[in-house]
Amino acid sequence: MAAIKGPAIFLAQFASDTAPFDTLENMAQWAGSLGYKGIQVPTDPALFDLEKAAESQEYCDNAKATCARYGVEITELSTHLQGQLVAVHPAYDEQFDNFAPSHLHGNPEARTEWAINQLKLAAKASQRLGLKAHATFSGALMWHLVYPWPQRPAGLVEQGFAELARRWKPILDVFEEAGVDVCYEIHPGEDLHDGATFERFLQAVDNHPRANILYDPSHFVLQQLDYLDFIDRYHDRIKMFHVKDAEFLPNGRSGIYGGYQDWVDRPGRFRSLGDGQVDFKQIFSKLTQYGFDGWAVLEWECCLKDSAQGAAEGAPFIAQHIIQPATGAFDDFAGGEVSESRNRRILGLESE
Repeated sequence: MAAIKGPAIFLAQFASDTAPFDTLENMAQWAGSLGYKGIQVPTDPALFDLEKAAESQEYCDNAKATCARYGVEITELSTHLQGQLVAVHPAYDEQFDNFAPSHLHGNPEARTEWAINQLKLAAKASQRLGLKAHATFSGALMWHLVYPWPQRPAGLVEQGFAELARRWKPILDVFEEAGVDVCYEIHPGEDLHDGATFERFLQAVDNHPRANILYDPSHFVLQQLDYLDFIDRYHDRIKMFHVKDAEFLPNGRSGIYGGYQDWVDRPGRFRSLGDGQVDFKQIFSKLTQYGFDGWAVLEWECCLKDSAQGAAEGAPFIAQHIIQPATGAFDDFAGGEVSESRNRRILGLESE
């Protein structure tokens, strides 16, 4: 069995225009000082120039060397924001324009074309960095249909997945050429938000080998989905892992939908590691059992605890949960010699 790598940290929630969160080098030094061995890098131009990385091996080599100076490596790149823009229902156009360059605002077709190109650049950049997986969102054409009222017309959902697949299939093919897996974070707000929707998408893209999963149990807690059974079902497609905690504390006033409340007041909330309800011992055990050898990456999102405390606590928490796979069975000492004739005697077959 392979060992999970880590601890690593996703930089997106910490990046800002203030040191040490303003450049890739500063963030690598900061993460290394906290005990992290890897950093998952959002493709924000302030941190990482995606276009230059896709074109220049020198740029990628320099980025890797910069991180190595501080004892960390780039685990994966992230295009969560761009991936979201591959598919946007018009109802969300104005809100999601914030994820695109200003010159594309108000132009959904150009924005989608830009997003698709960004993903293709990410495939080439990941290849140059020697990475095997990439983090993103699927986008959503159907999220406004998540509750079946008013009644959905026959064929509507099938048509939606067909269109989603039409947009993603060429991107997946580029990632296939690069030898990199596309890992969709299974997430509310995305068309791929649970196992059933992932299966429908997988069928629509003809079981494309590069269509895989970024596993984050926190989103399953908020949906009241069995996050351990999810691993049993989809472990062969889980290629990335966000270590994020959450809790679900419903009451007589509010439940899964949250009542339009702020995060701190919602029954379902993200928490810092160890403060929520996620059973990470079982998660790390199952992933190890199934041979997951990717990175365990902290994604910090908590409405109560400060980010500095959450980041500091994250590295030792992950390190304590990583399992070094057994090199042999615990009862090997009592097994005796390997002998076909002895086995036949034990089975009562000696006289045959």
